[in-house]
Amino acid sequence: MKKKYCTIVALLLILVLCAACTDQQPVSQETLKIGVVASMTGPASTTGKDIWQSAVLAADEINAKGGVFVKDLNRKIPITLIQGDDESTREGGQKAVSRMITQDKVDVLVGGFSSAVVSAHQSIVAEHGIPYIITGASTPTITQRTDIDTATMFHYCPTTDDYGEQTTLFVNDAIRDAVNARFKYPDNRPLRLALLVQDSPYGKGVQNAVHDTIERRGLNIVIVAEETFKMGETDFRTVLTTIKAAQPDVVYPAAFLNEQIPMVTQARRDVGLNTIFLAVECNDDPDYYEGLGKYGEYSIIETRFSPYAIPRGDIADDMAAFRENFQKRWGSYPGMMGASTYEGIYIAAQAVENAGTREKVKVRAALDALTMPQMIEAMQGGVITFTDDFREAKFDLYMEQLVWNETTKELRPVIVWPDHLKEADFVLPEWYVPGPGSSP
Repeated sequence: MKKKYCTIVALLLILVLCAACTDQQPVSQETLKIGVVASMTGPASTTGKDIWQSAVLAADEINAKGGVFVKDLNRKIPITLIQGDDESTREGGQKAVSRMITQDKVDVLVGGFSSAVVSAHQSIVAEHGIPYIITGASTPTITQRTDIDTATMFHYCPTTDDYGEQTTLFVNDAIRDAVNARFKYPDNRPLRLALLVQDSPYGKGVQNAVHDTIERRGLNIVIVAEETFKMGETDFRTVLTTIKAAQPDVVYPAAFLNEQIPMVTQARRDVGLNTIFLAVECNDDPDYYEGLGKYGEYSIIETRFSPYAIPRGDIADDMAAFRENFQKRWGSYPGMMGASTYEGIYIAAQAVENAGTREKVKVRAALDALTMPQMIEAMQGGVITFTDDFREAKFDLYMEQLVWNETTKELRPVIVWPDHLKEADFVLPEWYVPGPGSSP
């Protein structure tokens, strides 16, 4: 009897141990792995944080509804995000993208900010044929280059050609007329424009777009200075002094947030360059407004999403909801790059659902054929789709003028262009100093 009892106890112990071992085994679960390319460290880390947090919010929303339906699995699966810190460098981007593809085995890539950084890791993406929804990196060469196969890369970002043209048209339509009227210059006096661009594909793209738009459109604008700076630069006083000597009416920088803030601050505070500064959409971030403070008053920013301005239209409520949900989750408002990446996660999920599989070739084909309703950024035609030639998305862009509120001590945007969206007219400040009345 005693022997039988011991045997039973031993068997029970074995079963308990086996059960314990089973509990410790990782549960195999199918997921949609999306690699998020973001500058979590380095000079662009403020924007990288915005990109990552917005991606997390989108994935959490999709997962809360059960995930992504994959037909060949006949069920919904959750999204798993893999963070790829490009360190704000070409080498960091190559390392992060290579790791996500070869080790983490991601199904899709979303994100990418700097044109120089993205350009450096595109060959790795091409080699492995991974679908890549690029939500930044605005140089048109991203999908138009011919030295590698970019067929799996989809540019969900206005190119420098797109926003460079719109910004230059605004300068001609609004600022030139305002300057000539205020200072009683002749109507045919050309506007004097200075360019201060990052020494990168991004900066070169803006520079080329401005030249092309002036020539192609026959605009009455003359470029009086063209200067460059290294990515990550923070001291601009010497180059700003050179630009001041050229007596511009407007300065158009192609810069990132961490560059544009000290640039504008030093221009107004240290150099006495009291002119209108323009800014590219990637700067439309809460940190930009806070960093500039009063030095940013009356400056202009081209954008497609703002943390503090919601244009009239069909998606105004959706934009407001995204902004509030982001604020509840992270304690601050999102920036433009975050909004674009948020949509990028939804685009990836929709493409996989349309493909019915995570197979790379079929997901790429689904992105090629994609047509889905616009979400929180106004799209041309009201739909998210990619062009047949270079797989570029086309956005409705607008211009904001930044206004300082002396009561709240806050810098906030007001939409001033185009006419069908504007909330107020463009204003020249009292302290504004134009160039000379005659052309150079």
